[in-house]
Amino acid sequence: MAESDWDTVTVLRKKGPSAAQAKSKQVREWLAAGSGRAAWAWRGRGPAGAAGQNKQHFITKNTAKLDRETEELHHDRVPLEVGKVIQQGRQSKGMTQKDLATKINEKPQVIADYESGRAIPNNQVMGKIERAIGLKLRGKDIGKPLETGPKGK
Repeated sequence: MAESDWDTVTVLRKKGPSAAQAKSKQVREWLAAGSGRAAWAWRGRGPAGAAGQNKQHFITKNTAKLDRETEELHHDRVPLEVGKVIQQGRQSKGMTQKDLATKINEKPQVIADYESGRAIPNNQVMGKIERAIGLKLRGKDIGKPLETGPKGK
């Protein structure tokens, strides 16, 4: 028991440098050697240093072409004219937005979006609203009474 020395430390294996430290040392050695390669190669911007790198930040011809593109791509919205027709037709039948939504099995927010012109037109929803309020919402005769004829099968 007298021979126990608690201050003695035994090192089995020395811990090596971290990946960042190793890379930094490698770059310093490479630059100090005066290699003929350009300094940008080790930063991941050239063929020598780009291996295994995430290349999503490279600017290509296509990126520049997309930046010059001026066409705005967006979905068409319901015209405000159609929204007004829905609102007038609903009010003439004495229905609230919630009543109309319940009648056509949609959420009240859908009716609010159609009336305000924020909705992207959906033919199924438009057809259900047309039948519920009895007014045409599509085509040339927007706002005219819906003709209810026999179903042709």
